[in-house]
Amino acid sequence: QTYNVWRNGNRIATNLRVPPPNIGPRSTPNEAGLAASAVKKLSNGTRLFAGQRDDAFFADLGSIFDVAGLRPFNSLHKAAPLPNESGLDGLSGFNTNSIAIRVPLRKLTKDHANPTGPNDRDAVLGVWASSSRRKFRTLNANGTMSGSGPWQQVSRLGNPLINEVIIPTAKKDYWNSQKPSKDSQFAKYYKAPEITAVAKALYPLDPATATTNRNDLVAILLTGINIPKSATVPTGLQYTRTGTTKADMIRVNTGIKPNAAGACVFGVTGGGTPSRLGAIDGDLCGFPNGRRLLDDVVDIELRALTEGYGPTLNAVLGVPNRAPNNALGDGVDANDLPFLSAFPYIGTPHQGYDHEHDHSNK
Repeated sequence: QTYNVWRNGNRIATNLRVPPPNIGPRSTPNEAGLAASAVKKLSNGTRLFAGQRDDAFFADLGSIFDVAGLRPFNSLHKAAPLPNESGLDGLSGFNTNSIAIRVPLRKLTKDHANPTGPNDRDAVLGVWASSSRRKFRTLNANGTMSGSGPWQQVSRLGNPLINEVIIPTAKKDYWNSQKPSKDSQFAKYYKAPEITAVAKALYPLDPATATTNRNDLVAILLTGINIPKSATVPTGLQYTRTGTTKADMIRVNTGIKPNAAGACVFGVTGGGTPSRLGAIDGDLCGFPNGRRLLDDVVDIELRALTEGYGPTLNAVLGVPNRAPNNALGDGVDANDLPFLSAFPYIGTPHQGYDHEHDHSNK
């Protein structure tokens, strides 16, 4: 299997090879070597990879989709209490076809230069992705299928879990068809997310948890935020703010650099190791400042949606740090396989030969 890569309408790579799936010790005894050989480096420094990888998302999907269940808090579920359990990673043992692209920063900034610091006006980048299909599909008499007509956007993704958690069911397909620049039409769902009202009805959260007028979510997820001047951030910080246009994008301030240990060293963090809770735990290099593979976006968004922002963001932004909301989580805090220290970073895929899933608490 091969693939091509375009940039601004120009093809920059042709017929690049995809490594075979990790079938087993007989068929693919050296999967890591096969994957490494499939990494393509272009003359401008860009690295490309497409192929099978471990599914890097980790979450207790089975419990969450069972009436918003959180296994560590099962006994507190008002509608259907159960004994408390550890979380189960519903993605454990699964692989996914992945596309990884590493691009030199100067190729992405507006002025084609590396940012001078976090407050460089070109430091914050907004990223989103979409998938499109031909508008018409024909089932041919010989068993094949062909597409025709214009391309139609059928899916998109910026911030994690927006379509699943923020956008109501009746609007999901329509949301997927729209460009982020038109997201002001969906702002009302950010201001009054259904999941917050559901969580408040099902769990003994702080009664003051707001279910309407959630302008904090609009700012964090649709426009990005600035951190004002304070004792801990004396100069203020252009954190993820991209302007007034409401648009669902992953925003990353490329002027905020991690230290050798991978933790954020600007502002309120003081170094140390990266936190899976990102900015909620004071690690300003983590989500919503980009999205690292290690970021526990389920726990982060659960706490943000219920105003359990933690002490750091309470101090620098003034957003609420409500208890016990600030302890919510699905009990799955890390991926089932380690991530790689080098490109393509996503973990080595599981072998089909020894296929298994996470049943560690059963």
